[in-house]
Amino acid sequence: MDLNSLLAFPLDVLPFIVLVLLIQFTVHEFAHAYAAYKFGDDTAYREGRVSLNPMVHLDIFGFILILIAGFGWAKPVPVRASRFKKPRTMSIIVSLVGPLSNLVLGIISIIIYVVLIKTDLIFAGSAGVTSAIEVFFSYMIYFSFLLFVFNLIPLPPLDGYRIIAELLPWQTRYKLEQNAHWGTIIFLLLVFIPPLRQYTITPILNFGYNLSQYLFNWFMALF
Repeated sequence: MDLNSLLAFPLDVLPFIVLVLLIQFTVHEFAHAYAAYKFGDDTAYREGRVSLNPMVHLDIFGFILILIAGFGWAKPVPVRASRFKKPRTMSIIVSLVGPLSNLVLGIISIIIYVVLIKTDLIFAGSAGVTSAIEVFFSYMIYFSFLLFVFNLIPLPPLDGYRIIAELLPWQTRYKLEQNAHWGTIIFLLLVFIPPLRQYTITPILNFGYNLSQYLFNWFMALF
């Protein structure tokens, strides 16, 4: 059996995919945990989640699934909003910093990649090293913007849903939370059924890709 047929990504770039996803998931979950801790909730801190150690954020099944199906998850950060001084406002910020951390990683990656290209440092080593750098930064930029826009989709269990829920009136939010399981089912259907994904999730992800290309070209012209 061809191993490539079982994976969502080509086997030759799999080490780069694993490294990039470990960085992306770790920074994303760390951002949630750190923000919650700074706002007065030490739940994640006591569980060792205010850390840049990938292992404390890794969900093995979710990570393997993203390599096989192209969709997965990290271990969610526990947050007790009742410990915040301003629960709704601070909950929005805690939810938002995760996707924003991916955006920041993407912008930093673009800047470093552009500098390497413009200064010819990317070509200083062997052809193999140059190729490895190009592949790493290509996926680093791609996943940064993909995770940024993907996590802002307003469906559970994504951060976008939590942000929207906190902005709604209490009564509306209560009804929404009661039916959140249906939102999760809808989300899974949109992700795993190709005809549905084509007209819903895919355009959103394409927006993330186009945004990364626009910023890359903008920085290339700037330097």
